Amino acid sequence: MADMSGSIRKRCVTLRRLVVQGALLAMLLGAPPLHAAPLPAAARGEIEGLLSRLAASGCQFRRNGSWHSAVEAQAHLRRKLDVLRDKGAVVSTEQFIERAASQSSMSGQAYQVKCGNREPVASGQWMRTELQRLRSGQ
Repeated sequence: MADMSGSIRKRCVTLRRLVVQGALLAMLLGAPPLHAAPLPAAARGEIEGLLSRLAASGCQFRRNGSWHSAVEAQAHLRRKLDVLRDKGAVVSTEQFIERAASQSSMSGQAYQVKCGNREPVASGQWMRTELQRLRSGQ
């Protein structure tokens, strides 16, 4: 009987260790935290404003070597926002611009925005300029 309780104790310790290791692995692999911070309403409104301005701009959006319409860019950036929000990795408009709207998370290449005949500009720069306009009521 004593051997059996010792064996059970060893199994419990092993199981506990596996659970802790699994939790650590999930954290390292980017699993969403159990208590992800919600996106504040002010930031959510500004981000929606930026995405609406992008879609309505008629500009082109370059990512990973290909040009896309502004509407396609809006949908792509909204998907990236959803992923970051689920991870609690974005709590401000500036973080959205830096972490989602400036470069590809796959290739690391900077996104670009081209409006009309103007030279392309870095997407992050375009977004920050539009954010300033949005905040100043323009």
